[in-house]
Amino acid sequence: MTMTGLDAVLLSYDEPQADSLHTRLTHVLGRPVKRLHGVHGMRRAYRLCAELVDTEMFFLADGDFSIDAGFSASAVEPLADGVSMRVWQAANPVNGLVYGYGGLKLIRRTALREMGQAVDVLAALPGRTEFCRQTAGVTQFNQSPFHAWKAGFRECAMLARGSEYGMTDASAQERIDAWTASDSGAFAAHAANGARDGLAFAKAAGRDPERFEGLNDPAWLIRRFNALYGEQAVTG
Repeated sequence: MTMTGLDAVLLSYDEPQADSLHTRLTHVLGRPVKRLHGVHGMRRAYRLCAELVDTEMFFLADGDFSIDAGFSASAVEPLADGVSMRVWQAANPVNGLVYGYGGLKLIRRTALREMGQAVDVLAALPGRTEFCRQTAGVTQFNQSPFHAWKAGFRECAMLARGSEYGMTDASAQERIDAWTASDSGAFAAHAANGARDGLAFAKAAGRDPERFEGLNDPAWLIRRFNALYGEQAVTG
């Protein structure tokens, strides 16, 4: 199988720009891109992606990922034996970070089917994850106050437990510092607030895995946002 024959999926939930980013992904990859939208529960959504595709390896993009126009799918190498996923970097529009958060993925269907339990859902894949230093696009999560807040909240709550995911404390703290100082682009202040709220949540939750499951529950996240900031319009 050639890499140009691989399936691709855009996984979206409620991102305001998901339709246009799906069109962009289709154009840049030069192939039809399947869509899974509105599935409740992040772990369930990822597992359903494995049932949507017809190829063992496939490209997977979040609903807020804007792929770089110069990305070449034909130049992509297949995953080596023992590698479950490759992650390309994405640029963060509110704090200048460039790393795997929100990046494009090449993933094995069988790995998703065998995924275990972890707060960071894709950290529970069997096999190795390979991180590519190439930047494949921008993670445009800052499309509303809520979406920007949610990104900061989820990421910093997990970064607070960075050593559990193979990160050094220093590396995790560097990213936390950048998130909490977010000051560029649309709704940057909401991302910074979310980052600080996520750290406070992680401190209060301790190591209780059940409390961290809320990070993967969209309804819980909206309730948390509204409890902290009032009944603000999610898209306002």
